[in-house]
Amino acid sequence: MENRKIFYNTHPAIISLEVFDKVQEIRQQRHRRTATGKSNMFSGLVFCDDCKQKLYYSTTNYFEKRQDFFICSTHRTNRDKCSGHYIRAVVLEQQVWKHIQEVISVVTRYEAYFRSEMEEKLRVQSEETLRIHRKRLAQAEKRIGELDRLFIRSYEDNVSGKIDDERFAMMNKSYTQEQKDLKAEVISLQQVIEEQERQAENLEQFIQRVKRNSELTELTPYALRELVKAVYVEAPDKSSGKRKPKIHISYDLIGFIPMDVLTKAEQA
Repeated sequence: MENRKIFYNTHPAIISLEVFDKVQEIRQQRHRRTATGKSNMFSGLVFCDDCKQKLYYSTTNYFEKRQDFFICSTHRTNRDKCSGHYIRAVVLEQQVWKHIQEVISVVTRYEAYFRSEMEEKLRVQSEETLRIHRKRLAQAEKRIGELDRLFIRSYEDNVSGKIDDERFAMMNKSYTQEQKDLKAEVISLQQVIEEQERQAENLEQFIQRVKRNSELTELTPYALRELVKAVYVEAPDKSSGKRKPKIHISYDLIGFIPMDVLTKAEQA
């Protein structure tokens, strides 16, 4: 068995890698259940709009489904660090499904308009993001080179007796850790830059995903994971005397879709 070799991509795939990955993501999520044995398709997708930490799914055997809720993990452990971002699971599903339906309607009826508006939005956003990340990438790569030179200099100073072994060891440890952190940051920045440079391709892929789900009659776990990357929950507005939670949906591949892109479609 140890001599067995595996050759990939030698036969046509039964399903695409993208679909396979999404299914695995859903399967993993389904195993993350509460102590009651219940699970929710939004688990792992919901975040606090302020502290950006996850909202935990909470339920008990005594709860009816309409009482299940998500609550900010930071607030749950330390109420002084973040306010009570909270939303009932049924309300979350209703709001997300309503927004997805609006997106599906606009994409299927006004595809050219949607593409044009989002291309402009992504171009402006991408230009600024690329400028910032490319600048930081250049700084990180420059510093990595400086650390190499500093290490060589400290090694030579140690050999010549200008600095003792203890001081050299401390400097070496500091340089090594900083360089390790910078190299990890460089990899992350390169990935972000590559993703930004593929915005046109990502938008086209998102449009095709929406069209694949155009006949949906209800929100399914697969459609949710295929279309949505994250949902951010604001602190509730209680000005009217009632708790009114607001959400922001970050769609996979393209991020947030401005409301005016959806509301102005009929006028386009």
